[in-house]
Amino acid sequence: NEMSYNDLSRELKTFGMTASDIRDEYIDSLTGRLCGLEMVVMGILSDCQEMGVPEGVRKQLNIAKFILSEMQDRKETV
Repeated sequence: NEMSYNDLSRELKTFGMTASDIRDEYIDSLTGRLCGLEMVVMGILSDCQEMGVPEGVRKQLNIAKFILSEMQDRKETV
């Protein structure tokens, strides 16, 4: 399953890394395996907040993190 130059270029432009890198660094990370992908996403959103975003964006990111936390809690209680 070899990736074409156009696919690689698109991934690098979109993500700043390849999809394979995302799997290695985030999805298959220790946090991803032990705490779940919701926690990985919450960490990414927190990193975004630290980059300095307008107040409205910060609040929306917090709402997204809250929803992810609720998703994780509901998954654990099933």
